[in-house]
Amino acid sequence: MTTEFRPPSVPLVTVDPYFSVWSAADHLYEDHTRHWTNKTNGMVGLAVIDGKLRRFMGKVGSEERTAVEEPEVLVQTNLTVQPVTTRYTFQGEGIELHVQFNTPLLLDDLDLLSRPVTYLTFQAKSIDGASHQVKIYFDVTGEWCVNTSDQHITWERHVIEGQWNVMSMGTVDQPVLQLAGDDTRIDWGYMVLAVPQSSDIQTAIHSVTGREHYARTGQLPIEDDHPQPRAVSDNMPVMAAEIDLGAVRDEPISEFLMLAYDDIHAIEYFQQPLHAYWKRNGLTFHEMLLLAAQQYEEIQRRCDSFNLELMAESQAAGGEKYRDIVALTYRQAIAAHKLVADEEGDALFFSKENFSNGCIATVDVSYPSIPLFLRYNPELIKGMMRPIYKYAMSPDWTFDFAPHDVGTYPRANGQVYGENKLEYQMPIEECGNMLLMAAAVSKYEGDIEFARQHWEPLTRWADYLLHNGLDPVNQLCTDDFAGHLAHNTNLSIKAILGIAAYSYMCDRLGLKEGATYLEGARKMAQEWVSMADAGDHYKLTFDSPTESWSMKYNLVWDHLLDLHLFPKEIAAKELEYYMHKQNRYGLPLDSRETYTKSDWLVWCASMSSTKAQFESFISPLWDFINETSSRVPVTDWYDTITAKQMNFQNRSVVGGFFIQLLMQQSID
Repeated sequence: MTTEFRPPSVPLVTVDPYFSVWSAADHLYEDHTRHWTNKTNGMVGLAVIDGKLRRFMGKVGSEERTAVEEPEVLVQTNLTVQPVTTRYTFQGEGIELHVQFNTPLLLDDLDLLSRPVTYLTFQAKSIDGASHQVKIYFDVTGEWCVNTSDQHITWERHVIEGQWNVMSMGTVDQPVLQLAGDDTRIDWGYMVLAVPQSSDIQTAIHSVTGREHYARTGQLPIEDDHPQPRAVSDNMPVMAAEIDLGAVRDEPISEFLMLAYDDIHAIEYFQQPLHAYWKRNGLTFHEMLLLAAQQYEEIQRRCDSFNLELMAESQAAGGEKYRDIVALTYRQAIAAHKLVADEEGDALFFSKENFSNGCIATVDVSYPSIPLFLRYNPELIKGMMRPIYKYAMSPDWTFDFAPHDVGTYPRANGQVYGENKLEYQMPIEECGNMLLMAAAVSKYEGDIEFARQHWEPLTRWADYLLHNGLDPVNQLCTDDFAGHLAHNTNLSIKAILGIAAYSYMCDRLGLKEGATYLEGARKMAQEWVSMADAGDHYKLTFDSPTESWSMKYNLVWDHLLDLHLFPKEIAAKELEYYMHKQNRYGLPLDSRETYTKSDWLVWCASMSSTKAQFESFISPLWDFINETSSRVPVTDWYDTITAKQMNFQNRSVVGGFFIQLLMQQSID
C-alpha cells in the first residue's frame, strides 16, 4: 500500500490492546500520535540538518501547551503501509529521511508474536550530492503508561550488559490488573525506550518544556532539574534520545531503537494473574530486550519477506484494492488480542471488544476474525476457544448453549454480557460459532484432537441447534446493535451449518451418530430454501415481506468446510441481488438500515463466482477506508452513504477480511 491509499489511521506501534499507537493524520507531523482510543500517546521526531531543525513526527507542544510555536517540517513525500511495517519518507535540506515502524507479528512464531517490542528505524542519505551533518531527536511521553494524565509516574534507567540504554516509566501506584473496561489505557507496568549504548547516542529523561528547549536550541536539556514522581499533566515527563548520524552522504546511514512495554501481568484468568506468552519459560524482560536487539537484522529480513508474500498473494486473490485493505488491517486484527500462556503452557489468545463493550474473549468477535488465523496458525483459534470451553464446563455457566464472553478485558473471570439474563443472550449465534470454529480448526490444522478434548460441550451445543436452530425465536445475533429479531434467516443458516460442522467432526472421530446430525441438517436446509424464498433473493426473516433481504454471510462455510447443504445457486442469486443494493460505500447489512459490517461484506464478496465480481464488492469498501472522515483504526461498522463510523474501531474482526485467501486456497 502506498500514498495513493489514505489510511484513516496509520499503525505505528501495534502489539496488544494496551500497547497500540497510531497516526490519525495524512502526515506524521500533523497531529499527536494516539492510542487507538484517540487519547494522546505522544511521540516527537525532530531532525537537525546542518544546524537547521525540522520536525517530522508529532507536535512539540502537548495538548495542554497549544501555544508552542512548532518548528518547520521536513516534508513527508511518501507513506507505505505493509502488513507488519509502516514506512514514511521525508525530504528537505538536501537529505531524505526514512522512518520505519516494524512490529514483527509473524503468526508462525508465537514467541516473537507476543514480544512487546516495536522497532523504530531511522535512515538518512544525501539527495543533493553534498555531505550533511544530521542528528535525529526522538522522544516518547509518560502518557503511554497511564490511563489518565493526573496519575503520578516515576522513571529510571538501566544498562543491559553494557550494550543498551534502557529508560522506563510507570505509575507510582502500579495497580496491576485492577482496571477493567473499554475506553481505558494501561496504568501498570513500564513503558520502555531502549537505545544502543554508543558515543553517538545521547539520552535524557526530561519534560515537554525540555523538548521545547531542544526545538529552540538543538541541545538536550539536563534532566536532573525535573523531580519525580509527578503527574503526567505536570510538565509532562518524556524519555528522549538524540542520535548523531554524523556526515550523511549518498550511502544511507541508519540506526534503530526499540519501544517496549513490560506489563508484569497481562491477563487475570479466573482469578489467576497470567504472564504474556513470551515469559512462559522464565525469560526476563531485559533478556527479551537483548534478544530482540540481537535478532534485529534477521527479523527485518523475515518481515520484509512476509510483507512481499502476503501482498502478492492478496493481490492475486482479490486485486490491488483488496491488497491495500489486507496490508492495512493485518496488524490491527492481531494486536486487538493479547497472547498469554495458561498454567500448562498452552496458548490463550484473548480478544478485546474495542469501542464495543470491552468484553474479553467474545465468541462472536472471534468467529469473524478466524480466516486470518486459519490461513497462518490455527493454534491461535484454539487459544481463543480454550477460555470459552473452560468457562462453559464450570458450575458458573448454567445455560445449555455457549457463552458470549468470559469477562471484561483484561479480567477473564466469567461472562458479563447482558448481565447474564436469558433474554440478552445469543444462544443460536454462539453455539453455531463454536461448532464452526471447531470444525474449521480441525480441517485447517489437519487434526481432530482438539475437538475430541472438548466433545462434551460441542455435543451439547449441536443438540441445542438441532432442536432450536431452524426457525430461531426472538433473540440477538452477533449484529446485536440491530436489536432482537425472530425468524432470522441468516442465523438459521448458521445453525444448520453448525450442526453439519458437528457431523463433519463426528466423521473424523469415527462416530456413526454423525450421519444423524448430517441428515437433520440436510432436512433443515431444504426447509430453509422454501421458507426464505423471495423470488430473486432470500428474505431477512422467514415471516418478513419479500422486499426484505440481508447478507447471508454465514453461507461461506458451506463451501469452506465442503458441506454442500445448500444449492450453489442460492449464493449466486444472493450476490446478484446484492449488486443492485450497494451504496456509494458498500453493501448495507440488510434492508432495515444503510449501515454495514465490513467483515460480513467481505465474507459475502468472497462467495463471488469471478474475481471481477469480488472486486466490485471490495471497491466501495476501499473507497470508504480511503475517504471516511472518521480518522480511527479501521472500523467494521459504518454508514454506506455518509462513510461515517457508527461505533467500533480497532477490532479484531478485520481478520475476516482474509477469507478470500481461504477461498482461493480451496479453489487452487
